[in-house]
Amino acid sequence: MYHDSIMTTPDSALVNVGVPLPERARWYCEQLEHGKILFFAGIPFDFPQDDRDFLLSQKQTGSRFHKNISYRPTRDLLKGESSDSPDRERLHRIMRHFSQEATGFVSKLLAPYAGKMKLDFASFRPLEEEGRDLPLHKRNDLLHVDAFPTRPTRGGRILRFFVNINPKEGRVWNIGEPFDVLMPKLVQKHKISPPHRGAVVRGLARAANKVGLPVADRTHYDEYMLHLHDWLKENSDFQANSPKQQMVFPPGCTWMVYTDGVPHAVLSGRYAVEQTFIVPTEALVSAEVAPIRVLEKVTGAAMAG
Repeated sequence: MYHDSIMTTPDSALVNVGVPLPERARWYCEQLEHGKILFFAGIPFDFPQDDRDFLLSQKQTGSRFHKNISYRPTRDLLKGESSDSPDRERLHRIMRHFSQEATGFVSKLLAPYAGKMKLDFASFRPLEEEGRDLPLHKRNDLLHVDAFPTRPTRGGRILRFFVNINPKEGRVWNIGEPFDVLMPKLVQKHKISPPHRGAVVRGLARAANKVGLPVADRTHYDEYMLHLHDWLKENSDFQANSPKQQMVFPPGCTWMVYTDGVPHAVLSGRYAVEQTFIVPTEALVSAEVAPIRVLEKVTGAAMAG
């Protein structure tokens, strides 16, 4: 069913992606938006081996709640590493460089998004995913779609760019059916409906934001996606019986995917670096398959408010 879920980019695109043909760039965007994964056999930009070796030498604790080192590029802020660590300054520099290189590459390859997509967090994921002791809703090995509790997208799509810097081990995923295929079946069978925050509650959240209080200003879409993220992980029948395909992303490869529209689970792997982008609906080339549009169609409810 999913034999064509991966798009493999020719090697020439890794070397000479500076000026992709407009129709090719648009096609890449279209395929990603329809649930495909864009795969590169190598790393398509400058990522020095010394920097990768340094990241491979980092040891995170086995904390149940702090699984990643996070970099917030718009504030040039590193999180998840001890402030007195002797390696902190170099780690900060490497994450900054990775974020800048990934952003430049994606802006060129996916030209319709350039200047429109929002730069979100980058992360370094050094821990082995297999066998981690995590609360249910934080487990990565269960099929789910992404939604951010503290950073609502308000209908924007979550595009993630991954590099497996592990020189010996692949990163193993399961992927499920694309969102526009999955959701009509789920809504018909299970009548999934999250709590609907009223206009007064949303108004209070927006007022709090205006005075600087960190309250997430979520739309109905954001609430629905958060509920769906948890529901998918909680539902044992879905986890056991929904169609899925296993994929192995080998050492040294790169891939891009809309993780809000492709149900995915990380079964094993360590040492991945990732950059997230939020692509607004007005920048999409196939907005009709965006999760917000799919949900509006299958539920009959407005999602933007």
